[in-house]
Amino acid sequence: MTAPGTPAGAPAADTDDLDVEEALALVREPHREPPDDGAARPPGGPAVRQPAERHTATPWPHAREIAARAARTARAHGRQGTADSSAGDRRAPVSVPLGDALGLVLAAPLDALTDLPSFDTSAMDGWAVAGPGPWQVREEGVLAGHAQPEPLTDGVAVRIATGARVPADTTAVLRTEHGRTDAQGRLHPTREMSHGQDIRPRGQECRTGDQLLPVGTLVTPAVLGLAAAAGYDTVTVVPRPRVEVLILGDELLTEGLPHDGLIRDALGPMLPPWLRALGADVVAVRRIGDDARALRKAVTASRADLVITTGGTAAGPVDHVHPVLERVGAELLVDGVKVRPGHPMLLARTKEHQHLVGLPGNPLAAVSGLLTLAEPLLRTLAARPAPEPYTLPLKEAVQGHPYDTRLIPVVLRGDHAVPLHYNGPAMLRGIAAADALAVVPPGGARQGEEAELLDLPWATAGIGVCFT
Repeated sequence: MTAPGTPAGAPAADTDDLDVEEALALVREPHREPPDDGAARPPGGPAVRQPAERHTATPWPHAREIAARAARTARAHGRQGTADSSAGDRRAPVSVPLGDALGLVLAAPLDALTDLPSFDTSAMDGWAVAGPGPWQVREEGVLAGHAQPEPLTDGVAVRIATGARVPADTTAVLRTEHGRTDAQGRLHPTREMSHGQDIRPRGQECRTGDQLLPVGTLVTPAVLGLAAAAGYDTVTVVPRPRVEVLILGDELLTEGLPHDGLIRDALGPMLPPWLRALGADVVAVRRIGDDARALRKAVTASRADLVITTGGTAAGPVDHVHPVLERVGAELLVDGVKVRPGHPMLLARTKEHQHLVGLPGNPLAAVSGLLTLAEPLLRTLAARPAPEPYTLPLKEAVQGHPYDTRLIPVVLRGDHAVPLHYNGPAMLRGIAAADALAVVPPGGARQGEEAELLDLPWATAGIGVCFT
């Protein structure tokens, strides 16, 4: 199937067999339409660009593939170590306490450190009995957490609690509701019993050395419970990718109402928790303004795995991201994506172990860049499995762009995706109410047509709900 944006008659590219550079050369092509979000325009005129510049853009699906492939390259460099030894160490597996492992991925198998259960235990409250009934009930009971009780002899029973060690020579556990005592204090079963009934034998769940979970397992609350039951205090995991966010723009306010041409910064409050929901460790959020020198200094000094910038990715008079990347010798992997909103996003390799994602300054365009480039890169760095793609029919038709993919906020209602209004590049009202983003191919989608959906991390029932 030819991807959206592939020239008519061109073969579909299998980029899985290519390296980043080959894939980039294959999928990028001249794009003749000027961007509609983030590029500076003189009144009534086209986007401002250098006279000799011929802008290229990457089809949306291929941009996501390039971002994931770039992260795989960075992970490989991290495992092998680099000239900057700290960079290699950062991507090496780490041992963390169970309380810090939620949402990470196992970098070593979870092998049983003991038999589970580690001794024969009672599965129910009741009586441990030996031989056929009726039984004489021993006076002292057996509770969970106590030492090995005295063995039983035939014709004897003892009160036992769930989880308690079963006395030696026990035939079965008789549940409380299945026994009665007579006037002489003897215990009688009220229904037929079988040998070993309601006893959890040692090693029923696993034996020492059994593999409980393989490498690559996402650590969920249930995984934490299993690890604790198996005797673990720490687990070996892939570390969280470290992200630094650089907020650009002199026009941004951090508090109060917009005034005098100044606007509130929406991305500073939005991006860090969103990145954490994607599994990242946000190590810093810095406000740079429209200062090329400060931006260059921040990029070169950063030791994060991923640097994210906001705004400044077009070709206006204060759009400094491209010039700074050129000055620091960065390799531009994606320069514009055939997607609306968010067309002027970019991805660059700034160091052997570090990448930069340039997000457009408009809020919804920035969300588009986050999900297009940052999400697959962070997911791959963290060794998280890719979500299974799924589709739902659209409740109503969605107008498309002639050449580019559109990402439209939707809510999920029954078995349909309902497109939301207020989906312009500068608007957050739609995405704030959304469950997902619908991927609308060039040309649009009809009512009832199936659309691929990108879940928002807090709208799923998965681990992404954890923001810290």
